[in-house]
Amino acid sequence: MSRFHVSITPEPDSQSSVNKKGNQFHSSGLPYATPYSNSHLSMSSSHNKYSVLLPTYNERDNLPIIIWLITKTFQEHNLDYEIIIIDDNSPDGTLEIAKQLQKVYGENHIVLRPRAGKLGLGTAYIHGIQNATGNFVIIMDADMSHHPKAIPEFIRKQKERDYDIVTGTRYAPGGGPRVSDLTGSFRLYKKDVLHQIINATVSKGYVFQMEMMVRAKQFNFSVAEVPITFVDRVYGESKLGANEIVGYLKGLWMLFTSV
Repeated sequence: MSRFHVSITPEPDSQSSVNKKGNQFHSSGLPYATPYSNSHLSMSSSHNKYSVLLPTYNERDNLPIIIWLITKTFQEHNLDYEIIIIDDNSPDGTLEIAKQLQKVYGENHIVLRPRAGKLGLGTAYIHGIQNATGNFVIIMDADMSHHPKAIPEFIRKQKERDYDIVTGTRYAPGGGPRVSDLTGSFRLYKKDVLHQIINATVSKGYVFQMEMMVRAKQFNFSVAEVPITFVDRVYGESKLGANEIVGYLKGLWMLFTSV
């Protein structure tokens, strides 16, 4: 289990309150993210906007932490961003937590696009990209298996040679031109590139990530890799149940027999 220890020094706000230890909290009871500055990266001059697609299902415990970490990362590096939460009608109240987070961080940074039910990861990305206003899209998991601190490295790598896609890899020590982690779900795409790949992808379940890389190769899109560490989820249970496993195997068979 991975534990994150954060120190928060929020800006004063008329709606905040102070607890006995002197820490400030929003009226909703959630901590403020501190606006940081890290000018040595010089990323703010590029006028890019990054849309983070965050599919959720039963992530009420993880969501406040991952949102805080994502927000902190973007603020530290002076990057324009939005986080699109695509909740599939979670029975644990994830959407209610998301609504509270939207009040804390603002509707310009937290965009809620819930769906009526659990409709699959592929369709979640389709739903999310339709609502994305950034020219770059980042996909990642909400269960904290992907640490947002890697996002600036994704952005640096993309800028090196104007790559179409940057994907996190658990297997290559230094990354490389070939994709070593086909099932990875921590990636940065140019928005138009992701749109084209999604339109060509037929898988809707967990094999979706693998097929997207196969389609990227078909279209000759440039792909770079960034080494990442994958951490087991901190709270909650895996969304990969028996039905998803069967669907994954069927998807693999389809992928390798038709592409």
